[in-house]
Amino acid sequence: MKKTTFIEAITEALAEEMERDEKVFLIGEDIGLYGGVFKATKGLMDRFGSDRVIDSPISEVYIAGGSIGAAMVGMKPVPEIQFADFITPSMDQLIQQGSKLRYRTGGQWTCPMTVRVCCGGDVGGGLYHSQINEQWFFSQPGLIVIMPSTPYDAKGLLKSAIRGDDPVIYFEHKRLYRWIKEDLPQEDFTVPIGKAAIRKEGSDLTIVSYGLMYHRSMQAAEALEKEGISAEVIDMRTLRPWDREMIFESVKKTSRVLLVQEGSKTGGVMAEISASITEEVFDYLDAPVTRVCGLDVPAIPFAPPMEHFFLPNAEKIAGSARKVMEY
Repeated sequence: MKKTTFIEAITEALAEEMERDEKVFLIGEDIGLYGGVFKATKGLMDRFGSDRVIDSPISEVYIAGGSIGAAMVGMKPVPEIQFADFITPSMDQLIQQGSKLRYRTGGQWTCPMTVRVCCGGDVGGGLYHSQINEQWFFSQPGLIVIMPSTPYDAKGLLKSAIRGDDPVIYFEHKRLYRWIKEDLPQEDFTVPIGKAAIRKEGSDLTIVSYGLMYHRSMQAAEALEKEGISAEVIDMRTLRPWDREMIFESVKKTSRVLLVQEGSKTGGVMAEISASITEEVFDYLDAPVTRVCGLDVPAIPFAPPMEHFFLPNAEKIAGSARKVMEY
């Protein structure tokens, strides 16, 4: 076992998959000589060469479009979008081309591409360096959307994504990069796509979250435990396809559910989870499905007090949980 940070887990996964399969290559802005703006690809150009760790122009259109073309002819591209805030120029390629390729060709062509996207707030990044934007891709059939919360899952899910035959949008929350560490096995391992994880078992309330908000939810659950409220905490890990069975079974057990996401409330991932719970397991509910989300404003503010006002935190989650329990 080796104590590993979130970003080290990503670097290890990339290196191991490039060693395992010569068709895997990386492309993105500043990922080669500089090693990436967050150093996720540090040392990989020296190890694998500039043909497999490619410094691209500052063009998300080129990064996404070129990767899709490479995937169509048998390569395994792992492009990096330096910040989720700048992914919009590549939307035509990702949504109109990559996600529909298998369908439009009747399964004759696939798009084995894993798009790494740095995202998230709580870092003082302001308007164009704090967005998360996973809901843009969550709604698109043909795409797999992943957001790990731990180093183990960051490594295992990235390896699973790279080995697959479908386009994956793989979100990495920058606040987690060097904040959390975990003992990882040195032998090869993967984490299955589409499976959530129960991080804490409970009987009174289900809390569903992912990414940074999983950690805030765990902090809230620990505070609630001291008050005699037993919260079950589920980390979604994969957003599309999401683990309906695990979440529904937990709601059936606790009869109360709190859904937590960092992004704005309207049209978010948790809106779909809420609707599905209401449609499928309504008879088991003893209280309304409740969401704790970021505010419906154009962007996360730069000033730390305003950013903290925008973002969900353990105190807000615990407060909402108490209201659900009092219903």
